[in-house]
Amino acid sequence: MLHYDGSLWLTDGTRRWGGPDRIELLAQVGQTGSITAAAKAVGMSYKGAWDAIAAMNNLAGEDLVVRSTGGKGGGGARLTARAERLIASFRGIETEHKRFVERLASLGEDATDDIHLLRRFTMRTSARNQLAGTVSAVTEGAVNDRIDIALAGGTTVVATVTRESSASLALSPGRPVVALVKANWVMVGMPGAGRLSSANQLPGRVTEVFPGAVNTEVTIALDGGGTIAAIVTKESAEGMELAEGTAVMAIFDASSVIVGVTD
Repeated sequence: MLHYDGSLWLTDGTRRWGGPDRIELLAQVGQTGSITAAAKAVGMSYKGAWDAIAAMNNLAGEDLVVRSTGGKGGGGARLTARAERLIASFRGIETEHKRFVERLASLGEDATDDIHLLRRFTMRTSARNQLAGTVSAVTEGAVNDRIDIALAGGTTVVATVTRESSASLALSPGRPVVALVKANWVMVGMPGAGRLSSANQLPGRVTEVFPGAVNTEVTIALDGGGTIAAIVTKESAEGMELAEGTAVMAIFDASSVIVGVTD
């Protein structure tokens, strides 16, 4: 028999807002006014909470949480009106979803088996950076197509995909897509460092630095809106003196961008 397990997720077109865990994180930020306190309340690390909030801000195309600098753990934080509305909507839909799942449970074993099969068709991605956007241009090539993707705020990401993939995904101007970029494919450069062959050279400023024993994770707020994470060596991060507020470039090849669609 099926049981409600809190697996509800809200989506809006290509934008996947989140499920109970992320909604609860948002709610705790609103109650405590602190990302650190909210992370503790939901049993997450500060870094895990920051990553989730950055992802939600990115996919929403606007800020859901606004953070103020200063203080232990990065200072205070507050919810935007959009986040408060999202929480209220989720709570209402969650109640209806519970009723729906309870109804499915009453349909018998055949329905249960079919639902478990459908769940296997769902694919998750390990790519850290998931940027929602819209195809703005498609340039056809002999083997690969160049796909220009306009993100919220005006930033453009360039991807190259095979002609076959471009056709199967029905990529054309106006098509909503998600650009997936693994963090270890993103290089961090300094503005004015010289010419580079990479198609994507996005200016921004460092917002978070998470040093590790070997590598350092750097979160960059893009000038056009949204954030992107990069993994660099600890030595490189120290040599570049990367810190909050440092002006940098997020650099990655067009071939490093995976284009996804939701239908």
